[in-house]
Amino acid sequence: MNVELDADDALALLASLRRMGLVGVDEVPRLTPLTGGVSSQIVRADTARGTVCIKRALAKLKVAAQWLAPLERNTAEVAWMKFASTLVPGFVPQIIAEDQTVRAFAMAYLDPENYRVWKDELLDGIANTDTARQLGARLAAIHQASAANDELARTFATDASFFALRLEPYFLATAAANPDCAAELIRLSEETAATKRALVHGDVSPKNILIGPAGPVLLDAECAWYGDPAFDIAFCLTHLLLKCVWLPEATLRFLACFDALNDAYFAGVAWENPADVEARAARLLPALMLARVDGKSPVEYLKTPEELERVRRFAKPFIVDPPKTLDAIRDRWNKERV
Repeated sequence: MNVELDADDALALLASLRRMGLVGVDEVPRLTPLTGGVSSQIVRADTARGTVCIKRALAKLKVAAQWLAPLERNTAEVAWMKFASTLVPGFVPQIIAEDQTVRAFAMAYLDPENYRVWKDELLDGIANTDTARQLGARLAAIHQASAANDELARTFATDASFFALRLEPYFLATAAANPDCAAELIRLSEETAATKRALVHGDVSPKNILIGPAGPVLLDAECAWYGDPAFDIAFCLTHLLLKCVWLPEATLRFLACFDALNDAYFAGVAWENPADVEARAARLLPALMLARVDGKSPVEYLKTPEELERVRRFAKPFIVDPPKTLDAIRDRWNKERV
């Protein structure tokens, strides 16, 4: 076993691999921790049958603030990935096996040589509009196929997990840090929780998107929830705007991705009036921007007081008086860069 992995964790993962039937009784595969988000343990397992990726949910997330989340989210993640794979082949890694005993599952390992993390490209100033366009179209396809589906609504009635992973740490924690717009953030949290339209991924972040030979691959569906699809598009667009603060010289390229993602997504919205979805997304986006500097999961690449204050100064007026369109936010952001 890899020495970088805690011995107890290694033994637990080995037992899990055996329960899933992926290693023999006497086989001890090499286990290598992988970098990832804050909510799960992600490990590469090199077994006699081949390499797989094991993911196990954590009860306490790896952030400075106290942040707990239900382990049941692991089941919802697998269900979301299986559903998405039937609609857009190749959009998610193949699920190989599950182990409900420790809330773990095994999926196909995607070699970094062939699958580059989109966040890494963006932070290098590489902004491919084809990736953004494909992502927007694929998200819309999943939302469209899942809209007004009572069975999926029952399967993904994961309100407790979504509250613990998104509404409380993003909106309510941010409200506590910003009394001048707290009422609006609390109301937004409540209204988002009550909006049930389609199947939501909940973490469409560039760190969870790989660029593969057949287009973007979406990972980490732990926040899967039957709710407001506007959350997904707003969540991803938020990151494209924040990257402009990190790398100002690439702003126009990031905004081109913003436009491509936005246009492709709304071209596929047919389950309700696109203007209604966009209005909700336009309300969510500035709140998410503020949350990524003042919530429980701040982006790690914005650090200076000037960078943080720029985001606060921009986002708060839109939280208090939200526009109806995403372009209104995008255009103001572009004007304020000069």
